[in-house]
Amino acid sequence: MKLWIIIKNIFRKDKNTETDSMKKYLIVGLGNIGEKYKNTRHNIGFKILDYLASKKEIIFETQKLGDVAKFRFKGRSFILLKPSTYMNLSGKAVKYWMTKEKIPLENMLILCDDLNIPYGSLRLKPKGSAGGHNGLKDINNVLQTQQYARLRFGVGNKFSKGRQVDYVLGKWNNAELDEMEEKLNKIAEIIKSFGLIGVAKTMNTFNSKKN
Repeated sequence: MKLWIIIKNIFRKDKNTETDSMKKYLIVGLGNIGEKYKNTRHNIGFKILDYLASKKEIIFETQKLGDVAKFRFKGRSFILLKPSTYMNLSGKAVKYWMTKEKIPLENMLILCDDLNIPYGSLRLKPKGSAGGHNGLKDINNVLQTQQYARLRFGVGNKFSKGRQVDYVLGKWNNAELDEMEEKLNKIAEIIKSFGLIGVAKTMNTFNSKKN
């Protein structure tokens, strides 16, 4: 009888662990560490997570391969990660924290910039190619898949030929900053929705709205 109880408890524990994992979400903001990259277009992933953390009144702690903050919302656990590996090696941090926290691939959302869409436009997709983004390219290579959700924040392409790097590593202008909080607030809602109802329903809700 005691043996049967032990076996039941083992299976119950495994089931509970699986259930807990399904309620955990890894939200990764891509960017580069260091003061010189702060508030640059390429670091919008960091900026989004800093905004969300301030709204939730939580702070980031420096841990292995990144700065991490956590909060709970309606029974879900959200783990916010700002990789410290620099943009081009983001995959290493993503894989480590997915493994450490036992995050299913479908429960991960990557936040990044996109030159190919106008400033402030948002594109949420359940999968896709890197589209020229080095951070996404490295994540694809390390995870050996493109089957994960990503939210792209449009930074526009108002730069002259040969000035792309200067543009993405440049600071936001005043006009962009004036609209920034409204955009960040919307993204915070998208992130919470992603955890509550999944990427497909969140896409239906937010992608149809005017950005």
